[in-house]
Amino acid sequence: MINIILCGGSGTRLWPISRTLMPKQFVKLFNDQSLFQLTLKRNSLFCNQQYIVSNAEQYFLAVDQMEHTKNASFLLEPLGRNTAPAIALACFNIDPNEIVLVTPSDHLIKDQTAYENAVRQAKIEAEKNNLVTFGITPSYAETGYGYIEADGTNVLSFKEKPDTATAETYIKAGNYYWNSGMFCFKAGVFLKELEKHSPNIYNTALNAYEHANKENIIRISHDDMAQIPEDSIDYAVMEQSNRVKVIPSNIAWSDLGSFDALYDELPKDDQGNTTNKNLIAVNSKNNLILSDKMVAAVDLEDMIIVHTDDALLISKKGSSQKVKQVVQKLKEKGSSLPQIHITAHRPWGTYTILEDTPGYKIKRIVVKPKKRLSLQKHFHRSEHWIVVSGTAMVTVGEKSFLVRPNESTYIKMGEIHRLENPGKINLVLIEAQVGEYTGEDDIVRIDDDFKRS
Repeated sequence: MINIILCGGSGTRLWPISRTLMPKQFVKLFNDQSLFQLTLKRNSLFCNQQYIVSNAEQYFLAVDQMEHTKNASFLLEPLGRNTAPAIALACFNIDPNEIVLVTPSDHLIKDQTAYENAVRQAKIEAEKNNLVTFGITPSYAETGYGYIEADGTNVLSFKEKPDTATAETYIKAGNYYWNSGMFCFKAGVFLKELEKHSPNIYNTALNAYEHANKENIIRISHDDMAQIPEDSIDYAVMEQSNRVKVIPSNIAWSDLGSFDALYDELPKDDQGNTTNKNLIAVNSKNNLILSDKMVAAVDLEDMIIVHTDDALLISKKGSSQKVKQVVQKLKEKGSSLPQIHITAHRPWGTYTILEDTPGYKIKRIVVKPKKRLSLQKHFHRSEHWIVVSGTAMVTVGEKSFLVRPNESTYIKMGEIHRLENPGKINLVLIEAQVGEYTGEDDIVRIDDDFKRS
């Protein structure tokens, strides 16, 4: 069985800890492990291969968190078109008779034994050429999930996210399940059903796959991807097919779709506050507080406080679904806060913005051993590099030279240049950018080891 892991979400409802370039599936929230790593570990016990569908920016985050994972393949999408195209593109590259287990990368499942039993049941149904979904046994009247109405394993209907009164009637009925977004089927059976019920998605996805660059990693072109209609697997196939079965699953599942959901899963002290060595709580209880800096809470109850280096979120518990409205307002203002943290991850390492002021920007740059940045130039800024530790190989024009700790070099505006770490330890340097514009999009890449545009 092959595990298709859908890895392209941005997790905006967990902003500011989750950003487009560091979404929630890669944030290490549970014993220094990310949801993506837990997904890999959980499914590797019964899947002999893992097939990861991601966008190009998140590919390098995934690779960094897969140190002990073997036999994994990647398909990179230049833009998201929802789950139906993503699954189809992966299935085109899989033997039609192979059973696939499709899972998001950002869900938490705590009952491994019950999960394995549910997967085994799903596999039996998939071998009968059925499309199988996993229905989560609901524990309360949740309005943030879709529901599946079932008679045993037979699906009667799919329901949109309900209001509170409707959700309560579902719970009382006893034959409704939360729609988990996990699936199991033969690759070929899914593709035939997609072709039957959503032929436009099938044909455009097949065209994109056939034109893809399949050298080591399957890379779909932007133009081909843009031609594929955007739709979920539920709308495109599951709600229309007569081959659908559901496996009722009581697996201690959460999609961690809000800070309220995250609060339920994190360890807490005897006052119900999330455990945090940086918290001093005085007469405060039942709070979610995430911060690397000291937080003093006085007479607070049922609050959400999330602090990062560049943003502070304060919300009442029960209102955290509205965080996505904050993200939308930030996007309307043209802010980079929904996109990126102060520390940004790149395939070659990281950079941290220490100061960003009109006319100049200062960064701390870390380059991994044997990695190098793109060969590039800038139109609006000059750069001054000071090496703190490690040794830098610097290329400027036709010349290459070493820069050692406590040494520096200067890159004039418009000069073609490259930074490389030829050593065995991290290269750390301070970069001072000076110019009328220091935005991250003032980069013209001439050559790049990571095939970025």
